Amino acid sequence: MTDRTAELVAERELAPEEIAAALAELGLAVRAADADTIERVYLDTFDGLLHAEGLTLRWQRGQLELLPAGRGDIPFAAAACPDPAGPLPVAQLSPGPLRDALHPVIDVRALLALARVRVHSTPLAVLDALDKTVARLAVETPALVSGSGREALLRPRLRLAGVRGYERELALVRDRLSGALGLEPAGATLADEAVRAAGGRPEGTGAKVDVALDANERADAAAAAVLSRMLEIADDNLPGTIADTDSEFLHDYRVSVRRSRAVLRELKGVFPPGELGELRAELRWLQQVTGPSRDLDVYVLEFDATRALVPGEERAELEPLRAVLGGRRLVARRQMVQELRSPRAVGARARWGSMLERLVALPGEDRPDATAPIGELAAARIRRVYRRMVRMGRAIGPDSPAEEYHELRKQGKELRYLLELLGVPLFDAGVVKPMIRALKGLQDVLGRHQDREVQTATLRALADEVSALPGGPACLIAMGVLVDRLERDAAAARAEFADAFASFASAEQRARVRKAFGA
Repeated sequence: MTDRTAELVAERELAPEEIAAALAELGLAVRAADADTIERVYLDTFDGLLHAEGLTLRWQRGQLELLPAGRGDIPFAAAACPDPAGPLPVAQLSPGPLRDALHPVIDVRALLALARVRVHSTPLAVLDALDKTVARLAVETPALVSGSGREALLRPRLRLAGVRGYERELALVRDRLSGALGLEPAGATLADEAVRAAGGRPEGTGAKVDVALDANERADAAAAAVLSRMLEIADDNLPGTIADTDSEFLHDYRVSVRRSRAVLRELKGVFPPGELGELRAELRWLQQVTGPSRDLDVYVLEFDATRALVPGEERAELEPLRAVLGGRRLVARRQMVQELRSPRAVGARARWGSMLERLVALPGEDRPDATAPIGELAAARIRRVYRRMVRMGRAIGPDSPAEEYHELRKQGKELRYLLELLGVPLFDAGVVKPMIRALKGLQDVLGRHQDREVQTATLRALADEVSALPGGPACLIAMGVLVDRLERDAAAARAEFADAFASFASAEQRARVRKAFGA
């Protein structure tokens, strides 16, 4: 709140009459306006992107309203919107200030209704002896509304707003009401309180693997802690993946599986070999069954950006391609959902969790690295993968086959997961963070090269399907232009590889690795 606004909470219902009685001792009068009941819905993304930016998004009276935290009750952007009963992509909002304000913050994430609140509000004007309004109050009695329509009362609130030139009177009113009625400053917004009461988390459900580790703890205990967090992320994102709430659910689900595979591969000596082999096979299968759907998600999401590579007069001819990609995405999603609901997927998740729960207590005879300090084991693995990447990168030239670039990219992902999951909590940030930055620069170049190779192959494979659609022949011509531009960009990525790799494999970087992770 600012010095011209305040919000107080009470542990009991507030009556305008007792507010008037308390302020009468200051020589102030209270005039009540007609009471009103407002139904509000508070929205945010699954991972709380708006909350992280200090923003509150609410729906009331057919309007979506965006408010900055702590700045009173006046929205700075709004748009007409029907009652948001289901996921709401920002692209579905009408063009205007609200969409412009939301898009940079939430991008492709859908807005979700987190809490529905019915607020009974009575506006009050505080008047001085000259009958001038010196402050405005609103007595609010909010109730959380469940899906069945039942209400659960939340703490009553008193919202105070000052009038320009009467800041002193506002402070007096706030202090008087706080003392006389036992009110306290609201430690949280009504939106946050309602979301918690509804069983949610105002800050959202994130996908960060922020597990605290000690360099001297057992490697199997550390691995179990990291893998348990990634299993939790997979569980959090599976319902949204199946429901197709937004594309980030599938992305975060796949990243958790891919990171888990990297830990199982790099720390294999801490796991029982039999169970390790079975779990690695199941996670590989999960990666495979979700891959086509994710690829098509990306194609559809990035369609306009990719189409921009084609000259303006030919871009419109690519619409049949969008239709083909959208149709294939729906087919891939149906197949993926069927697999993710299958007994095999359910069993894989159960075995994954079971092994992690039992890991530290398992016999150690066939787990040679189980009791090794995680710091030593992680350093050895990071050092080894980094050296392997340096050798592979030095062997790559402008004419090397695409497979060599792709293999280096896969090793880069392996190293990045090791650095993010184990390097960040265990080693000097002054070494790990610059190393991650250099690796990201290299990965960006390798990823662009790989993406262009795959996109080119995909476009060629879709030619027959596109040609059969209305507008297909013209689309094929435009696709030919797009393929040419993609191939040029892939060539440009190859040309940029040397500089990106030089930064990653520089003498200074190698010295950092030796210092942090051993010779």
